[in-house]
Amino acid sequence: MRLDLLAALNTERAARRACVLVTPLDGGAQRLVTGPALKADPGGEPLAGAISAALAERRSRMAGEGGQRAFIGVEIPPPRMLVVGAVHISQALAPMARIAGFDMTIVDPRTAFATPERFPDVPVIAEWPQEALPAYGLDPFTALVALTHDPKVDEPAIAAGLKAGCFYVGALGSRRTHARRVERLAAQGLSPTDIARIHAPIGLDLGAASPAEIAVAVLAQVIGALRRGDAPAKGAAA
Repeated sequence: MRLDLLAALNTERAARRACVLVTPLDGGAQRLVTGPALKADPGGEPLAGAISAALAERRSRMAGEGGQRAFIGVEIPPPRMLVVGAVHISQALAPMARIAGFDMTIVDPRTAFATPERFPDVPVIAEWPQEALPAYGLDPFTALVALTHDPKVDEPAIAAGLKAGCFYVGALGSRRTHARRVERLAAQGLSPTDIARIHAPIGLDLGAASPAEIAVAVLAQVIGALRRGDAPAKGAAA
């Protein structure tokens, strides 16, 4: 690989942006496909359709015919999970999410709860989301899970997650609680389409009751959003 291509690839990785390395099988020069060229209409990229499909499946593949046959190497940032709320559900969710391959972080301004002792081996940020999120850097490869049940803490993070295009945004609370949340978020200027992306009540409908069971329901829903694409969905955990 050329040094300039390697440098560009490392820049995309560091910025947590998806990209594709195309390697022609006829010995032609490799090329890195980034930014707008990853869309279905890349303006001249001959393997645009195959690249789009490979990205959707998050899987590298062979593509093209004849002289255009090439290996499409998909580079996807590793998934992260940002949990807002150092609560009992978070304590159960943290080790499970790490086992499932998520880079896990806890954010909670309540210093009595956001402690390393309660969350060993997981980064804990004892700050308000408004203060912590700019440095954290939400992106489309991050799941945002809001669990404090406190609008002052959860809702700034939820709004930021929707604006950043997080692949999953979920919030704890009953349907009545979420209805009031929707009103407040709409008053802040968030569109109905964005608000409809919030999974609330959070978690798959497993009949979960204990914090550990709710954590299982949340993790399952996050994995579904990661692997099959996000969509408005009904949860069960209140």
